[in-house]
Amino acid sequence: MPQDQIHVISRSTIKIESTAEITLTPSDLELLFLEYVQMGLLFSNPTPPQHTTLLSKTNSTSIIHHLKHSLHRTLHFFPTLVGRLATTKSDDGAATCFFLDCSHEEGGVLFIHASAKATGLTVSDVNESSNSGPGVVPSLFPLAGICNNDASQPLLAVQVTELADGLFVGWTVNHLVADGTAFWHFLNSWAEISRGESISKLPILNRDQVNLDLVGTKDIYIRDEHLITSPSNESPAKLSERVFCLTKERVAALKSKANQEMEGVSNGKISSLQAVIAHLWRSIIRCRLSKGGDDEEETTTTTFEIPMGARQRMNPPLPDEYFGNAVFPGIVTLEAGKLLEKGLGWAAWQINRMVASANGEEKVKDFYMSWAKDPKFLQFDAIPTNHFILINSPRFDVYGNDFGWGPPVAARSGRGSSFDGRITVSAGLHEGSLDVEVCLLTETLSAMAEDADFMEFVTHQKIH
Repeated sequence: MPQDQIHVISRSTIKIESTAEITLTPSDLELLFLEYVQMGLLFSNPTPPQHTTLLSKTNSTSIIHHLKHSLHRTLHFFPTLVGRLATTKSDDGAATCFFLDCSHEEGGVLFIHASAKATGLTVSDVNESSNSGPGVVPSLFPLAGICNNDASQPLLAVQVTELADGLFVGWTVNHLVADGTAFWHFLNSWAEISRGESISKLPILNRDQVNLDLVGTKDIYIRDEHLITSPSNESPAKLSERVFCLTKERVAALKSKANQEMEGVSNGKISSLQAVIAHLWRSIIRCRLSKGGDDEEETTTTTFEIPMGARQRMNPPLPDEYFGNAVFPGIVTLEAGKLLEKGLGWAAWQINRMVASANGEEKVKDFYMSWAKDPKFLQFDAIPTNHFILINSPRFDVYGNDFGWGPPVAARSGRGSSFDGRITVSAGLHEGSLDVEVCLLTETLSAMAEDADFMEFVTHQKIH
């Protein structure tokens, strides 16, 4: 469905008063040249909760008004989101400091009310639609293709699209503002306020102390020569996405299989997520090698990058309520041939060992200090082949986001920051299940659907 078949009813800016200036940390700044993150929730036909008359079964305008009103109230607790990216130069004019200006005169959250009712678009259409090319899903998100370093754009945009039998709420957010923990904290809080409840966890906004503790200075100035990037000249790859769904039983079976294969070594320490990642990783590499490459391809390396939470690894720990990015990269690099030869348990154990080695504050300090001295920015168009990055976490409360008319029926990500190797994992709709959204070359995804060893543990898949 092209964008012009989504009818935009209104655009508005939701503002609050704030005077805050938010310092950015290395964990924020390394994301400077990525695109905004896009996440969305799909709801069946909203009906009003028993305890309030704010929502009407027949008047969708009251639903939009309620969402805008509850968002405005939520932003008073999360003023970072109404700001704009701002900069200041060093005394010699050769370095730049980036920060979030929450008092910016053009600040505020963009709120778009749209409708696809005239085209008859349904919840089922969205849930099963393509996320590549001219499909439905990209048109349900605002601010397509915007990068985090674009100071002219709002830090958060929300698009609420009415469907024939439901609602899709899509968020596009500057990644400098929040990591997954912080983003879902904001969303959970908005849902609480929308239901008429008090916010259960107040965010902690101050990032100054993090830089002072780990880098030794509040503001980080980046020499201008580090801000020159080299965009890829290659034609964009033809990417597709699929959501592979694993039930609680299949997840448990993978975990058991991995630990059994490493009996006497792992002592049952391989986690469910580590087993699932290893299973997925091995399938992708198996499908790529099966295309008939030469023997050298088996000795080439493949890397899985897992963002590691810095909050619990600092001393004293940063609270979960810290609102910002607090992650550092955890890297596992293996030979492609060995990854397949040595089995699921061995691959999962390599991931487990990496995670275990990242415990303690020293890893966090090393990352922050090294980055501040020699800034290196993530650029998805420069990621090598066979490099995968995990996005999101099963710990995040995705399906608990009940805004007053029941929980979502599906979660979808947009096209922002898509690349060949983006793996998005989240808790599934049913307790203990997992949804793994995989963004890869179309031919690789097609091969995975025919990979019997992989599909043995997948209950069903949604083609995007």
